[in-house]
Amino acid sequence: MILEAVRKSHAHPSAEQIYLEVRSRSPRISRGTVYRNLNLLSEMGEVRRLDMPGAERFDWRREDHYHLRCTVCNRVCDAPVAYQHALDQAVTEETGFRIQGHRMMFEGVCPRCAKKKQIPAADGECPAAGEEPDGERE
Repeated sequence: MILEAVRKSHAHPSAEQIYLEVRSRSPRISRGTVYRNLNLLSEMGEVRRLDMPGAERFDWRREDHYHLRCTVCNRVCDAPVAYQHALDQAVTEETGFRIQGHRMMFEGVCPRCAKKKQIPAADGECPAAGEEPDGERE
């Protein structure tokens, strides 16, 4: 149920959000069980853990990719930019480190929040624009 909850959400949910989703279907499940299993699923490579301001998030997409985070509503979505493997190679050549990968998160104000707050923003929508913001900062 925990893995299913992560896979069905494209909103990069926090452990607490996953717990609440799973608990709505299985009221007797404990928060500790959900958190332990999320950690195990992450270690097994079934889900990806994202270190984000405010709370860890979990992602069903396991391949390398980048993220966008709104600094107003704290929504997280996938960035529509291809992973740059050449950066890994360039850093390896410059430093001698054996780079296994890198993470990148773009931060800014999403179009929805920009419109609400009358902040100039680029045209377009977050790829996850249909999802509700997390409400952690609103």
